[in-house]
Amino acid sequence: MSQIKLEAPFTSFRGKICKHSDIIFKEMYGNQFTSQICNPRTKPFSEAELARQEKFRQAATATKTALNDPSTRATYEAEFKAQNKYKTLYGYVFAKEITKL
Repeated sequence: MSQIKLEAPFTSFRGKICKHSDIIFKEMYGNQFTSQICNPRTKPFSEAELARQEKFRQAATATKTALNDPSTRATYEAEFKAQNKYKTLYGYVFAKEITKL
């Protein structure tokens, strides 16, 4: 059998690497993360999936708008401090905005 010498990014890679996978590298918070997409999607999105994506997009836009408005942000910050479920203000505001749609 042949021997393979793994170079720098692959010295700690674990798991199956298929011939049809895409390996993804991402630098975040000073760390490099490696992941793979096995069996990538080949069929087009359905109408329901496209509608969900649009709703998510609208909620993200509404969240950014709400957090940029000082009075709305102050209201959400007060509500955020009174709850324990959400860890970030953005996540809390996003959850509130997506329920409005």
